[in-house]
Amino acid sequence: MPSSSGGSYSSLAGTNEIYRPTTVAGVQTSGFLDGVKRAFQFVSGGAAPVVVKRNDQLLEQAPRPAVAVIPRTDSVNTNTNKKMPSSGTIAEEAALLGTMPSDSMDDIELKNIQLHFPSSRSLSRGDSAMLEEVVETDRGTLVVAVQGSRNKPAILTYHDLGLNYISSFQAFFNYIDMRALLENFCVYHVNAPGQEEGAPTLPEDYIYPTMDELAGQLSYVLTHFGIKQFIGFGVGAGANILARYALCYPNRVSALCLINCVSTQAGWIEWGYQKLNARHLRSKGMTQGVLDYLMWHHFGRNTEERNHDLVQVYKSYFERNVNPTNLALFIDSYIKRTDLNIHRDVDPSKNKESTLRMPVMNITGSLSPHADDTVTFNGRLDPSSSSWMKISDSGMVLEEQPAKVSEAFRLFLQGEGYVAPLSPTKMALYRKTSLEELLKSKMYAEKQWPNIIHITENPISAVVC
Repeated sequence: MPSSSGGSYSSLAGTNEIYRPTTVAGVQTSGFLDGVKRAFQFVSGGAAPVVVKRNDQLLEQAPRPAVAVIPRTDSVNTNTNKKMPSSGTIAEEAALLGTMPSDSMDDIELKNIQLHFPSSRSLSRGDSAMLEEVVETDRGTLVVAVQGSRNKPAILTYHDLGLNYISSFQAFFNYIDMRALLENFCVYHVNAPGQEEGAPTLPEDYIYPTMDELAGQLSYVLTHFGIKQFIGFGVGAGANILARYALCYPNRVSALCLINCVSTQAGWIEWGYQKLNARHLRSKGMTQGVLDYLMWHHFGRNTEERNHDLVQVYKSYFERNVNPTNLALFIDSYIKRTDLNIHRDVDPSKNKESTLRMPVMNITGSLSPHADDTVTFNGRLDPSSSSWMKISDSGMVLEEQPAKVSEAFRLFLQGEGYVAPLSPTKMALYRKTSLEELLKSKMYAEKQWPNIIHITENPISAVVC
């Protein structure tokens, strides 16, 4: 141990100096001021100045040390020993005060806050990987967008009321986990007649296809692209159309993923609301009443409390990008739908034609207004080949819970043998790679990141008294 004499210190001997002394050995301190000066001579400066005051008089101003390690080998002031500490001890404590941060002494003045909004998300053609083609049918033309290599297994999508493949599926199929899954598939996005983006108003003498005829148009799509079998992915009205096609052509449908699928005909309340909406769309365009009903149809109630930004995006889309006359025709066709006429048999092996024969994943959101309809639909399916899934805290599950839906869809396809299971390591590696790529794109920045807030601060140097 180093010797102590009169409050002075000697450093430990050796080639590597462990501690740096705060006073010079053999030099006697002459007072409080000299001790403070000597303590600060052995530490490095470069930080904010430290002002030491005594009796409200400025005594010394020195740079605050960055790091200081000080040995304590002299006597410690305890309750039993009332001896006043030496000047060297006071100097050590002053040096320590300069190195210890104190939140109570740091004052920061907030001058202003600047809120910068990122570019508003737009539901438009932003993915160059999708190629649109026009398919001729017996009831007019259909616009089909193709995503992926056509020599891979097919996934065929169909959208809901007021939407098209861009506003319904573009963001979801560009989600990181779905991009990893889509390496094994080619996706064909089917738009209902007159519902594609920038569609012209259908002629007045045009008779819009019924739900069964809309389902029959899918045969022309399969023939056009040379598809023998496909996996159906539908939402709302699109889910009902895919279910109708699967009942008529079960050998062409490998599996179905249906979101908010309604298997019954329209009730009186739905029929009345939708009739009024169709009348307003034809005469007045997109009115506030029609807009509110569409938001309720897709998101359920209290949507702005859950995701205000997403609600504003779709409100703006419905007001600016939807052809009201064409939407009115689609709504009329949907409310005139017939019952699917399927039921669960006690012994499904005897009569499989009474319900859907292929594997079905039935999905809804806990806040969706169609949750009860999916329960009814699930009660009509074969329990050995179907599953029902309700996702919490969401109404429009593809937008509000894309991670859960993509994981469920991936596991569903793995269970049916369509994709090989991906290890957590491979998934994490792909997510990292995809994230680095998507961070460079405008769409990812607009969809994922919230508003950026820049805070300008006015720091005040700490004062030790």
